[in-house]
Amino acid sequence: MSTSSPLPGGSWPLGEVTVTRFGYGAMQLAGPGVMGPPTDPDAAISTLREVVDLGITHIDTADAYGPRITNELIRTALHPYPESLHIVTKVGASRDEHGGWPPARGREDVRRAVQDNLEVLGLDVLDVVNLRLGDATGPQDGSLLEPFETLVELQQQGLIRHLGVSNATATQVAEARSIAPIVCVQNMYNLAHRQDDDLIDDLAAAGVAYVPFFPLGGFSPLQSSELSAVADRLGSTSMSVALAWLLQRSPNVLLIPGTSSSTHLRENVIGAGLVLSEDDLAALDRIGRPVG
Repeated sequence: MSTSSPLPGGSWPLGEVTVTRFGYGAMQLAGPGVMGPPTDPDAAISTLREVVDLGITHIDTADAYGPRITNELIRTALHPYPESLHIVTKVGASRDEHGGWPPARGREDVRRAVQDNLEVLGLDVLDVVNLRLGDATGPQDGSLLEPFETLVELQQQGLIRHLGVSNATATQVAEARSIAPIVCVQNMYNLAHRQDDDLIDDLAAAGVAYVPFFPLGGFSPLQSSELSAVADRLGSTSMSVALAWLLQRSPNVLLIPGTSSSTHLRENVIGAGLVLSEDDLAALDRIGRPVG
């Protein structure tokens, strides 16, 4: 299902829209703790414009980032949006005065969050909305019926094109797919956290994208002797190898590494384009796998 693209990995269809497999996550554009404005708004604006200049057509955001800050920056930097650009957002969490992420998945919470995203981004319809489940510790068991059905209703009203889920268990992914088609699943996954291996393969067979957040480890950067050895052998960095591995893990994997630096953004693009050999992949595959 992949097609040609100048960016590493080519592209992938999210329903009726096609995005570059190398995308951009906007979370880091907000201030410390993903709260408040950035210390350098001009640099944030420049980074977003560099995203488009590089040909990236997938930006991931959420109205809870800031809150509202990243969406405001995206609109300031890029509106009116290029026709090729697709903004993916998420609902299901709010922010409290301590920087926490309390759930906000009641019907009115979901409706209000969709309207807020539309308003702040300056859009009439959202390309993709992910329902964020679980909490800051990860996915949690439980039905997603009420909030997901609310998103389906908003989709039927023409406010959303496509749906997805985030921070979800495999059971919740299956429940969502039993209610309405989804185009993506966004979960934590990287070389050291491989809990979704089977889910990725199942989704690939169904033509559904898998979008790993914290592809480089998030607040705990990836560290591994095997990863360092492969990076040294290639004359590259561990982070570049980790991105390249994700793109080669499965064709339905879409990257959304975040940064507030144009220079770092370009480095990520170059790094993700590394070609890993079978020996490299075998060495990396041992990371995050249970021993014995």
